[in-house]
Amino acid sequence: MRKGMLILALVLGLSWTGLAGRAAGGDNAPPDIPGKEVKDADPVLDAMRAELQRSWDKLSRAETAPLYYLDYEITEETNYWLAGVLGGLETDSQSSERYLDVDARVGSPQLDNTHEIKGRDSWWSETSRRQKVRVPVEDDPAALRAALWAQTDSAYKAAQERFTKVKTNRAVTAEEEDRSPDFSQEDKPERYYETRRFPELDRDLWRARVRGLSARFKDQAFIYDSAVALSVKAENRYFVSSEGARIKSGNVFIRLFYRISTRTTDGMDLYRFKSYDANRLEDLPPDAAVLRDMEKSIAELKALKDAPLVEPYAGPVILSNHAAAVFFHEIFGHRVEGQRQKKESEGQTFTKKLNDKVVSDFISVYDDPTQERFRGTFLRGFYKYDDEGVKSRRVTLVENGILRNFLLNRMPIKGFPRSNGHGRREPGRATVARMGNILVEASRSVPYARLRRELIAEISRQQKPFGLVFEDVSGGFTSTGRGLVQAFKVQPLLVYKVYADGRPDEVVRGVDIVGTPIAGFMKILAAGDDPDIFNGSCGAESGFVPVSAVSPSLLISEMEVEKVSKSQAKPPILPPPYGDKP
Repeated sequence: MRKGMLILALVLGLSWTGLAGRAAGGDNAPPDIPGKEVKDADPVLDAMRAELQRSWDKLSRAETAPLYYLDYEITEETNYWLAGVLGGLETDSQSSERYLDVDARVGSPQLDNTHEIKGRDSWWSETSRRQKVRVPVEDDPAALRAALWAQTDSAYKAAQERFTKVKTNRAVTAEEEDRSPDFSQEDKPERYYETRRFPELDRDLWRARVRGLSARFKDQAFIYDSAVALSVKAENRYFVSSEGARIKSGNVFIRLFYRISTRTTDGMDLYRFKSYDANRLEDLPPDAAVLRDMEKSIAELKALKDAPLVEPYAGPVILSNHAAAVFFHEIFGHRVEGQRQKKESEGQTFTKKLNDKVVSDFISVYDDPTQERFRGTFLRGFYKYDDEGVKSRRVTLVENGILRNFLLNRMPIKGFPRSNGHGRREPGRATVARMGNILVEASRSVPYARLRRELIAEISRQQKPFGLVFEDVSGGFTSTGRGLVQAFKVQPLLVYKVYADGRPDEVVRGVDIVGTPIAGFMKILAAGDDPDIFNGSCGAESGFVPVSAVSPSLLISEMEVEKVSKSQAKPPILPPPYGDKP
């Protein structure tokens, strides 16, 4: 990967054939074994602690580059996947895995092996080369300790080797502007214990439901591909450190979703999909509600197939609440992650804008991974402890338009010496600061009908032929490194032209939202009173992590769209062997 190249992506959660869905869902988690203090005996934590102590006793006293910090994290996953196509089951499987991550640090908190090496391949490239390490799924102490021993040896040797390169690099390159330490000193190590259990699942019932729901698309010959799926995941994370942390915490992720797709005569693939997120099965919607949504999606896809293309455009738009949530996640959220303020390879968009106005003054932004639900709907970005053993907490990022804080893991940055509980990773990656639940609030808001009237007024004021409403999006991505343009792209799924002269709205297709961050934020004119959730998964240096974003609809004075890339393939020669005749 090219130096400085970092593309950060947001998708609609647990993907399947590249697609996933939107949120709806529940309240409470399945039965746990919770507690503020760690349980006296847990076979996995006990094995981890015993092997960590043995390794620490020896390696922290090594003559050359001794350890000054060591932690182990085991991520335990039980996954169930059920998928149906046109009334028949395609997949019905369950699996259990455990993955091990070892973080070994040599040197000192001021300078250690994780320090950026300037002038070489990006840190993203280094961490992306790490592999997931599987460990036994049974609680056998000898088997677990053998895996821990082997991976500790590998991690320690890699840390020593990289620390040598760090010291050499510092001797031959310019001094960094941010000279804060590489590792923070936190308060008393955390001790916490809970077990998240896999939900009781009536598999015969769900097989029948998935068959029945997926059969709904049989009579739609214009739909070339479709599916309905249920995904259930119970995750528990075990964490121990040389500082004394001893934590077991977890979450349950349940998603029911459907997708449909077609292709236009000019080769453009079009999609509609929807998903429902929960952490209890009983919080998923009944079939009748899903079928109503399916009817709406079918009608929207038909309209899209016959819709005209939009030429490149810049002018007033409304981002629906769902689309606005993605907009803030992509444009703002990634740029306030701590490491992007410190690393010399980053664009540092907001690094020197602390206490400056960065967005319209009626907008405030928070990240709150402690919030499990929003208005009764489950938030995928909820967690109690991050992947460095730090308790999660709410962070005020923007207050009335003014930038106040950054998202931080245990990599200090100038002016911020401690973590605020946002160190996150996918197993197999190094931890960095990441978003959890981004929440956008407006101190003044209007009903959506008035927001639409204000859009029409803005179209007239700017003497534009039309404006755009972005009703739904699939996700987006952005680049933050200096090696690329500091830009973002959001990928709409459903877009309407709105005319100032009273003509009916018109469905259109074929555009992506593009732009640069600073300009985009200052053009927000008004907000709706209709906050909604985008639940998904976000990819960055530390892999894909579950996230949520909440925002009201936004009126923006100017936004640019460009033509979307598309396939050159023609539709199928023959109609599908189901449905009505085309």
